[in-house]
Amino acid sequence: MSTKVATRQKPSDTLDTGIDAKERRDLAERLKGLLADTYVLLIKTHVYHWNVVGPLFVPLHELTDKHYNDLFAATDELAERIRALDVKAPLSFAEFLERTNISEETRNRSELEMVENLIGEHEKISRHFREAAKPAGEAGDLVTVDLITRRLAFHEKAIWMLRATVGK
Repeated sequence: MSTKVATRQKPSDTLDTGIDAKERRDLAERLKGLLADTYVLLIKTHVYHWNVVGPLFVPLHELTDKHYNDLFAATDELAERIRALDVKAPLSFAEFLERTNISEETRNRSELEMVENLIGEHEKISRHFREAAKPAGEAGDLVTVDLITRRLAFHEKAIWMLRATVGK
């Protein structure tokens, strides 16, 4: 009887879905940044939901409720896509903060400042999703392209609704 322990190739070296290992790793890295952006925006949106006051309280409270719930679901979908590409999802909030382009909230804002800030963050994350779409399409990763398209639709609608709430 052999005492040799069987070794196994890394799954990323054996997975064969039509996207090569390097492309999968590169796409997963882009998705990690989008996941980080989404997670930090989720927290910011939730914090605004809790702290909004003023004449726009009800519409902003309800709108941010819808947005943070959507963003929460998106974090799971993005992380699961990273895993489907056979890459580990980020393990810590510190890693999210290193990867994100969304600013953490550090001060109290008026309701209008909250809306302006959210508009800017949704515009920023929209640009990042667009930047990730081209390499995903070039790699033939239709699942990631579909995910990016759906996320873009959400962010662009969020921008429209936030702008409309404050009459822009």
